[in-house]
Amino acid sequence: MELVIDDAFLPATLTAPPMTDEEFAAFCAEHPDLFFEMTAEGELIVMPPTYSYTGARNNRIGRQLDIWAERDGQGIATDSSTGFVLPNSARRSPDAAWTLKSRISQLDPASRSGFWHLCPDFVIELRSSSDRLRKLAEKMREYLANGAQLGWVIDPDHRSVTIYRPDAEPETRTSIHSITGEGPVTGFVLDLSFVWNPLDS
Repeated sequence: MELVIDDAFLPATLTAPPMTDEEFAAFCAEHPDLFFEMTAEGELIVMPPTYSYTGARNNRIGRQLDIWAERDGQGIATDSSTGFVLPNSARRSPDAAWTLKSRISQLDPASRSGFWHLCPDFVIELRSSSDRLRKLAEKMREYLANGAQLGWVIDPDHRSVTIYRPDAEPETRTSIHSITGEGPVTGFVLDLSFVWNPLDS
């Protein structure tokens, strides 16, 4: 499927035919310079490559989560390139996520070796300059509705973290230097110094 979109018009939302996991993976491979998600309604969301600062920040967040996950041993941490098929059929790729190993082991072998058909237990979205907070909030509500137990939206511009929990109003914390996990990731502490100041941390 040929796709040509000027960068000035990204991110963009397009209509697309239904795709299997294999077709979606092949479509993404045809356009390596773009990043794709798909809504539960079948709309294709096309995003530009990650800005450099955002990539550096996200790398530091993911590294901290991965180190903790390895030490904790109960779950697996994944990065922003990891695709999940949520129970509502949306295809999402959180900037960082953590999923219990016991849930992964229950997947059928085909799903386990491809896109995991589940929602992670814990998700992080890092706001970039092209992200709208309203859209990130909608994604977080979708994650919670599909089984996530905790979500964080990290906004470097405002030095804030908004915490999303099931059956609770979002809670925003500002001017903090770290944030401590709860629920499924109790014991995880994310140092935000590099996220706030990539050059001065």
